[in-house]
Amino acid sequence: MKRIRENKVILLIVGPTAIGKTRLAITLAKKLQGEVISCDSMQAYKGMDILSQAPSKDEKKAAKHHLVGILDPKREYSAATFRKKAMPVIAAILKRKRVPIVAGGSGLYVRALVDGLFPTTAADMKFRERMQRFVSRNGSQELHDRLLRIDPGSARLIHPNDVRRIIRALEIYETTGRTMTELKTATRPLKDRYDIKIFGLIASRKKIYSRIDSRVDKMFDCGAVKEAGKLAKKRISRTAETVLGFREIKRYLNGEYDLEYAKDLVKMNTRRFAKRQLTWFRSDGRIKWFDITRNKEAKIVRRIIKEVR
Repeated sequence: MKRIRENKVILLIVGPTAIGKTRLAITLAKKLQGEVISCDSMQAYKGMDILSQAPSKDEKKAAKHHLVGILDPKREYSAATFRKKAMPVIAAILKRKRVPIVAGGSGLYVRALVDGLFPTTAADMKFRERMQRFVSRNGSQELHDRLLRIDPGSARLIHPNDVRRIIRALEIYETTGRTMTELKTATRPLKDRYDIKIFGLIASRKKIYSRIDSRVDKMFDCGAVKEAGKLAKKRISRTAETVLGFREIKRYLNGEYDLEYAKDLVKMNTRRFAKRQLTWFRSDGRIKWFDITRNKEAKIVRRIIKEVR
């Protein structure tokens, strides 16, 4: 088997929930000597395998998985946390001459990984007011000249009349002791370093909704109520609380409605979630889409392999 070309390719498999991202990622991992990185805001948590639809034991045996079941539900998880954890994993996979395959439906996490996250700092209102007074007395060009002396890289990108952005760049230096240019360099996005290939799975709305309904039915059959009940007895983070199914089942356990109604609510809310995912991903013109109703998995795999070799 030919090895993937040596240009540090990273694959991303995205799309709505229940579309088959994990299965495709595993197949690609086998074909390309790859390892799967979960780009899912809920699969990172321990004790939520059913609700988060984390890869099964068999799936994890079929291909090495990362960032699954690594976090206590009491802790928060964010796009920044995901990126911080994913970056060294990607580097280690590439060092082993294997292919990182990032799979998941968390659009913000995908963007954070590929495009980078600029570290934010708290607003210093006193500093901003002081700079506004400076502009009133001396004009925006004088403030821009100050930025040019401190951070010429940022100054070249900001128009001398754009007072708000000039002040923000100076505020970052005032707060952190580092220029905006330095911080951007330290958080260079993956797209600037690696060959990023993003593939999306899609289907008709009817097909997606049907798959969601089947998945929710399976979740309940596999013990989602019991799992949610255990979580409800703990103090879990706000992030963990948003896992699909938890709040609906918790209200069922509190006697607010019956089990069938809880199940219908989970299906409805999961469909809405899938719609939001699609809206997010469709705005990214870098994604190459495959309709699973028109393309069998084997064909999709062949076309992706052709793209990356």
